[in-house]
This record gives sequence, C-alpha cells and structure tokens, in this order.
Amino acid sequence: MASQGLSVDGERQHGQDVRTANVTACVAISNIVKSSLGPVGLDKMLVDQVGDVTVTNDGATILKLLEVEHPAAKLLVELAEQQDEEVGDGTTSVVILAAELLRRANELVRSRIHPTTVIAGYRLAMREACKYIKSTLATPIDKLGREALVNAAKTSLSSKILGSAESDLFANMAVDAVMATKSSRKEDGETYPLSSIHMLKAQGKSASESQIMQGYVLNAPRASQSMPTSVSPAKIALLGFDLRRAKMKMGVTVTLNNPEEINKIQEKEVDLTAQRIQTVLNAGANVILTSKGIDDSALKYFSGSNAIACRRVTPKDMRRIAKATGATLQLNMADLNGDESFDPSMLGHAEEVYEDKIRDDTVIMIKGPKLQPINTVLLRGPNEMMCDEMQRSLIDATSVVKRILDSNMVVAGGGAIEAAVSTHLENFATMLGSREQLAIAEFAEALLVIPKTLAVNAAKDATDLVAKLRAVHSLAQSDPTKTSLSKCGLDLTAGTVRNNFNAGVVEPAIGKIKVIQFATEAALTVLRIDDLIKLNRKENTGEALE
Repeated sequence: MASQGLSVDGERQHGQDVRTANVTACVAISNIVKSSLGPVGLDKMLVDQVGDVTVTNDGATILKLLEVEHPAAKLLVELAEQQDEEVGDGTTSVVILAAELLRRANELVRSRIHPTTVIAGYRLAMREACKYIKSTLATPIDKLGREALVNAAKTSLSSKILGSAESDLFANMAVDAVMATKSSRKEDGETYPLSSIHMLKAQGKSASESQIMQGYVLNAPRASQSMPTSVSPAKIALLGFDLRRAKMKMGVTVTLNNPEEINKIQEKEVDLTAQRIQTVLNAGANVILTSKGIDDSALKYFSGSNAIACRRVTPKDMRRIAKATGATLQLNMADLNGDESFDPSMLGHAEEVYEDKIRDDTVIMIKGPKLQPINTVLLRGPNEMMCDEMQRSLIDATSVVKRILDSNMVVAGGGAIEAAVSTHLENFATMLGSREQLAIAEFAEALLVIPKTLAVNAAKDATDLVAKLRAVHSLAQSDPTKTSLSKCGLDLTAGTVRNNFNAGVVEPAIGKIKVIQFATEAALTVLRIDDLIKLNRKENTGEALE
C-alpha cells in the first residue's frame, strides 16, 4: 500500500495485512525444514553461488545457508542459531513450533481476538508448560547413570547420517569425549568444556573406523625432517609473529651508495631472526608453534637444540593448545626496556609431543597437557560431504550429553513431551474464565505439530497415531495409577504408541524447555508487529562526490 500521510519516501503496510505477510513468510521457512525432522527425516542438498555443495538435515545449518531476505523470516533463522548455541539440538523443532504458534495466533486475531490477549495467553501457557515439564515429566539422571547419556546421544544421532548401524559407536564416542573433558572448579563445580573436544576429519576408510585419540592432534608437520620426532617432557612456546628474515614495511625504502653495505644488511636481517629464535630456545622451549612462517635458513637452530618447530598453525589450534597446556600466545617479544626477551613463564607444559601419521598426512600429537585434559575425535569417511555431516552430527550429540550433565534431567522423546504438555494445557485452559483460555487452547494444539510431523515423515497415518497418543496421555493424567503412561511416545518404525523412556528414546529436559520458550518468544515478537514501513532505496547519483 502506498504511504499516506507519511513524510518519508517509502511504503507502509499496517494491520492484518502485515501480520498475514509475516506469518506466511515464517510458515514458508518452516515448510523447508519440516521434512527433515525425526529419525526418518530426509536430507537437504544446498548449493551456494560458487557451487559448494552441503548435504545436511540439521535445521540450523540449512537456515544459515539460505539467504533469507524477509525481515520476519530472518527471526526464525536467528531463532534456530540461538537454539543451536544454547542446547545444540532441537533446531528444527523450534522453527516448526514457532511457525505453528504464529499461524494459530494469526487465526485468533482474524477471529476478532486482540493480539494483546493472545500474547498474554501464550505467555501464561509457556510458563505453565515449562513448570509442568520440570515438576512432573523430567527424570533425574542420578537414577539412570551412563546408559541414559548414551541413549540421549543415540536419540540425537538417530535423525542424522550416523543414526544407522554406527549409532552405538558414535553415541559412546560422544559420551566418552565429553566425560574426558571433566574439570572441577570451586566456583563452578564440575564443568564439561566442549571447546576441549577437538575433531579432525580424515577422508578414507569407513565411518566405523572413527576413534577417540587421547591428546591433541595438530594437523601440521615438523618444519624440517632433521628435527627430533619426539620430545618429552615438552615445553611449548606459542608465537604469533614471523620467524622469517626481517623485511621493510610497505612504502619504506633504503637508498645505499655503497654496494658492500647490502651484504651487511642481509646478514643483519638473518641475525635478527637467529637472535629471536635463540631467545625462545634459551627460555627452555623445545616445541615452538607459530601462526606465521619460519625461514628455511633458520631451521638449523631448532634442529641443533633438539626442538620441534611447526609453522602456520591455525589461530583456533593455538587457542586450544594455550588453554590446555597453560601457554601464553606471544604476539611480539618486546619488553618494557625496549629490548626483545621471552619469559619462561609463558611456556606451556605437556608430558610428550611426538610426530605421528594419519592416512598420508603427518601430524603432531600433544599428550598429557598440564592444565586441562584434551582429546581428539578422528572422523573417517568416504568423502568430504560425509565427513562434514558426521562432524555436525557429533557436535550435536556432545552438546546434548553436556546439557544433560549440566541440568541433570532427561525426558522421553518421540513426541511424548509435546503430547503430555498439550493434554495438560487443555485441562488448564478450562480452569480459566478469561479470554486467554482460547489462546492457551491454541497453544496446546500447536504443540501437537511435532508428533504430527514425525508421523508424516515416517509415512504413517498422523491423524490416527496422534489421536491414540492423546488418548494415552489423557488417561495418564486422569488416572493416578497410570502415571507411567506419561512417558509414552511414537514408535515410528512400527507405527504404534510405546513407552519411549523404557525404549531408550530420551532427550535433555532443558532442550525441550528451551524449544518452548524460544519458539513462544519468537512467535510473540512477530505477532506484536502491526506496521511495516519500507523506505525506498536512494540511488547514488554521484552528487555527493562532487
């Protein structure tokens, strides 16, 4: 609609028109990822502008690679990223639920119910849902032990490329990798920093030959074959500057009248580098890692001191090694007196550093770091696309295991939580005498979109299965002797309703709570919008330059 009464150069949409347009855009985004939900969900192939191909069914990855322009739809992309950051799993669920909540809210607004009433009802329903999950549906992990962690990792992997024959191997691998990072601090208690898990992809062999290697595998060879292959104990220096011959900066020139001075300058350049290297070696370092280059003529100094040196180590590797070994990354060697020095306290410590071979590549292995245990997950696969998807899947699984260990609570999966909370909210809505009752009832209906989508993706009769599931949960909440039925969800292989908790289909409780909270907040953010003013782009005529 053209702007009327606007003093700006643009267009204005307001009222129901803009709300419907926003909802349509969000539902379109939801439909893209809907078929990838669940253990029998399908993958998406995404090809970018330069022809790079990504095959995945991870909701956050799919939406990140889409170039979404609609402002409301961008909210859902950010929502998936937020869920990925907070929990690591449930990115597809949160987008589907947010779109469904929006669609139903829009129908209520069309039925002459004010958006403020819908927002109040949704907020009330969200709080009640989260409270019900924590108080009634969640089970403490203390009673279940390691098996629950493995089952949660399997549930996360079931919808991924690793969810077939190798699910046992990778689920145990995810649990072992997280447990190995355990560190205790007085202020934080037990923590499991996922940054300590290093993943290395190596094409070749099958996925079943992936393994966990104790220590940090640095994908960089020794700078020279004359260096020792092993150093123990290791004192590690991390350098962020060049160990090549000193060169003049851009735009700096030196004019010489005497040609003999050229040799002196070249010798001085080599001497400066040699002095720097000797300063680091004199501090006691026997493993030198730099993010820049090392001059070939300077390699003899390392070999002569029985030290290992690696060049062009990535900043990410440097940060991880610094955190694990206690080393400090040195960006230059200047001290307060204007001289160059290297303090031995800047060195990191490890039990052993040695060279190893993976496939045809030479790598450096750092074992027994001083400050923090660290391990490397070596992923094997037939091609790069498979290795990338394996890495994404394992990151999700390790995130799920970490969230369970942090929150100490698990819930049944397979649509069990959504059906239980939906039934509870329907009963809760009937106790209210206000207009919010309608919004809460719609919120309860919207939650059922998850079990419905799971059934549709598994090629089952969604209407029939969800009706049976609701009947079971209604019985569980009305009959005190049947409370165990609250853990019933969908068995998508047989197309029946079963106790998913006993079947080992479990998820972190915090994951489900965050899905409901984030989806509701995103839906309310879009629902609040009733005016859109779009400014026209100004063409650059070049007048400003003149």
